[in-house]
Amino acid sequence: MKTTISLNENTVDKKWVVVDATDKVLGRIATKVAAIVRGKTKPTFTPHVDCGDNVIIINASKIRLTGKKWDDKIYYHHTGYPGGIKSLTAKEMRDRKPSSLLTKAINGMLPKNRLGRVLAGNFRVYEDEKHPHAGQNPEVVSI
Repeated sequence: MKTTISLNENTVDKKWVVVDATDKVLGRIATKVAAIVRGKTKPTFTPHVDCGDNVIIINASKIRLTGKKWDDKIYYHHTGYPGGIKSLTAKEMRDRKPSSLLTKAINGMLPKNRLGRVLAGNFRVYEDEKHPHAGQNPEVVSI
């Protein structure tokens, strides 16, 4: 007889992994990181439980975009005031804060509910190779 394993928050085995974003295409690395954060790479994946790993992304400033997306891709946000729509190109966003490109891409691939808000705290993006998580002994994952 086969049994289905359903995890809960007490039986989840979480680990820390490091992903290097140097010369990786934005969308391709974001999908892989979102799958790791969600827990879909594990055989014990349970859709309603935070069963994914904690991910550290380094070298976010060296990310790649294909084609002319550095100039053509536009990110919008609204200030909340009438006429308060603001826009930035991908190049402007990279110059201001390179980690926000990856953060927005990964958050867009996570669920839009309470679990998604919890999962959004399970990855950290750093612009260079330095990160303060050496104490967690993260495992290096190549994507």
